[in-house]
Amino acid sequence: MATLPPVATATGAAARPAPPALRRVRRRRRPSGEPPPLPRHLAKSGKWWLAASAGVVVAWIVVAATGSVSHFDVVDTRVLQAFAQMRTAPLTRAALIAGGLATPIAVYVLWVANLAILVVLRRWRHLFVWFGVALVVVAFGSLMLNALQRPRPYDVELLGRWSGYSMPSLPITVLTAFLVSTLYALVPAGRTRTVGKWVICALLAITALSRLYLAQDHPTDIVAGAVLGVAVPLAAFRLLTPNDVFPVRYSRGRTAHLDVTGARGDAIVRALQDQLGLLATSVEPFNLAGSGGSTPLRIGVKSGEAAGETFVFGKLYAATHVRSDRWYKLGRTLLYGRLEDEQPFHSPRRLVQYEDYVLHLLSDAGLAVPRPLGIVEITPEREYVLVTEFIDGAREIGDAEVDERIIDQGLSIVRRLWDVGMAHRDIKPANVLVRNGTMFLIDTAFAEVRPSPWRQAVDLANMMLVLALRTDAEQVYRRARLQFSDEEIAEAFAATRGLTMPSQLRHLLREQGRDLHAQFLQLLPYRLPPVRIQRWSWRRVILTIATLFAALLAALILVNNLGQPL
Repeated sequence: MATLPPVATATGAAARPAPPALRRVRRRRRPSGEPPPLPRHLAKSGKWWLAASAGVVVAWIVVAATGSVSHFDVVDTRVLQAFAQMRTAPLTRAALIAGGLATPIAVYVLWVANLAILVVLRRWRHLFVWFGVALVVVAFGSLMLNALQRPRPYDVELLGRWSGYSMPSLPITVLTAFLVSTLYALVPAGRTRTVGKWVICALLAITALSRLYLAQDHPTDIVAGAVLGVAVPLAAFRLLTPNDVFPVRYSRGRTAHLDVTGARGDAIVRALQDQLGLLATSVEPFNLAGSGGSTPLRIGVKSGEAAGETFVFGKLYAATHVRSDRWYKLGRTLLYGRLEDEQPFHSPRRLVQYEDYVLHLLSDAGLAVPRPLGIVEITPEREYVLVTEFIDGAREIGDAEVDERIIDQGLSIVRRLWDVGMAHRDIKPANVLVRNGTMFLIDTAFAEVRPSPWRQAVDLANMMLVLALRTDAEQVYRRARLQFSDEEIAEAFAATRGLTMPSQLRHLLREQGRDLHAQFLQLLPYRLPPVRIQRWSWRRVILTIATLFAALLAALILVNNLGQPL
């Protein structure tokens, strides 16, 4: 690979050398019809449960159409009569106690406990799926219950508490769905979850035997309820919270950081070779602490030299990152309104294409950013990797020596962004690297073309705060006046406060115990009125009302359906 001659950069720093030549092989086009390396599947057990639930639904439709359940009544009655012949006073007391798990108070305790635990753990994705499963199971079960209107068992004395119609057994349906949802939301995958499945089987078996002994349900009612209660949460959690994307774990780590071992790691290696011609030797997470919206990777690849190896940088984006971005922007719109016209991404393909495009724009503008090397598709519309140059030997600015040359480079970066009509939108120590006296700006996923003046002003203030972390406010302000006017600096700090700073920057400011924002304000010859962060509009009001109404309606439906038929 030919190396590029050094060129002058917009920051005034010495041109960086070209990266080592990468060894490339012939690329392979995936043939039409070949499945992607990471298809989302339910596994055999999930398919069997869905097939069983489909069979139950078909049986319900047949019964509802014919208006008769006589074929089931004969078998159900004989089974219940057999249980009735075994009744004794001690067994009856034991059955009443054993069936306590399917009572309304037990179901409510299970519901509230899961809600509290998932909120404390901030496992929002699992919480929303848990809530959705409960809503669907209770609503659908109640609908079928009222549609079939099957009476409670006859010719056998009913003992214990019961209410409403019998088919399906709503207590068993709700209990099964809640227990399975709890298992997938709170128990890590592997041996622990396998043991949990057997525990749930035992609890359901005890509860079912108790209700059969007390003649509270027909056997077919219990079977139908258990099938529905297992199939819905099983499919929902495996499809919406797959373990390789949303693992249940109790160690530190962000949900944005995906596991790159096993099948996903193999898929990344194969895709790099097929699509970019790069022979990857290793794929490992890199600097996870500084990233919250993707999975950064350091990828070892073979270089052009004999038996040589070098590194490239990869950012793994998945559908979960796009959904998180949408929820983040919705939440920010509800809390603060819209300070600028930004739209959420609707697919990871669009997100990775946009960042690659921004890198090319910044590179063409002469800014020191990682050179983009291409985009790798792992699973269509679900997972992609943006591959760029790996800036080997660079250090975060919070750990590097910062002198006037570095300060000037940082301020020149913001000035150049202003000149080309762009904003980075996430200037923090983790995104500003220094190597051999040259500053690099990384992580351009949030960058905007033709942003609002407010956003550009925030970039300047955040860059000055980042530079002052390793120096002092007076020195940074003195150098900033060489490139920016007092009015521009005053506007920057009028637009910037705690909420507009990246969380890492706020944390480091608190850690140092220095109020750099106040120090910069004292250095200004005058101050501008603070820019209001709260922006009200008809869109924000309507969106807030609709969100609250939908949440309240879902809660009321769930509570009403939980209370009456159990």
